[in-house]
Amino acid sequence: MPSSTPSTGYGEAVRTHLARLEEHNADALDKAARLLLDCVRGGGVVLTAGAGHSLAAVAETFFRAGGLACVRPLYHPQLLPLHGAGDSTVAERRAGLAEQVFTEANPGPHDVAVVFSTSGVNPYPVELALHARQAGLPVIAVTSPASTAGAPRRAATTLAEQATLVLDTLVPPGDVTHPADAPTTAPLSSLAVMFLWNCLLVRLAEHAADEAVELPLWRSSNVDGNDAWNASLIERYHHRVPQL
Repeated sequence: MPSSTPSTGYGEAVRTHLARLEEHNADALDKAARLLLDCVRGGGVVLTAGAGHSLAAVAETFFRAGGLACVRPLYHPQLLPLHGAGDSTVAERRAGLAEQVFTEANPGPHDVAVVFSTSGVNPYPVELALHARQAGLPVIAVTSPASTAGAPRRAATTLAEQATLVLDTLVPPGDVTHPADAPTTAPLSSLAVMFLWNCLLVRLAEHAADEAVELPLWRSSNVDGNDAWNASLIERYHHRVPQL
């Protein structure tokens, strides 16, 4: 029979990693929060992007209780494994798709791009960051330079090299973490990027409170009275965020 005892060390290893993340990225998180605050204050939109399983992080940024309403996901159906696993890998490695998706978003002068990619080497996230920088937008890359160093190059540059600011997930090459001596399972990247995103929201809320800026935050639609609030945010942002 399977053991009912938790896997030795795994939970503690994850908790230790998340604590390291917050400490390691403290300065970058503060700077990123200020970029987002300037975006909100200027009436801009946060353009969030990723491919493959990094789309889990994009979903976390969009239409989420406690999250920013001024978020537009830069998304193409071919990038999602649920629409075809092999096709999603092909799509994120295809040059030119990022330009198409970015152009359709019609970015504004106060927008900020946040690009999630653990390896940071495939054309889609790299080219998105490149086009955002060329358009004059700040780019926050949520990536792992350690993973980038161990990955094959598929673009002329890397996500970290194109970023204004890097939030380092500290995820090892290959992503898996268990067992510690020869890992084969328990990928870490999704936990890491979602934790960093929520750390960023916390710092943004703190700066907004200090400067008396009201953040446009979604409220849970499963709590009485919140539908009207959310409807007002949809009305406010739907012209920039067609996914609403």
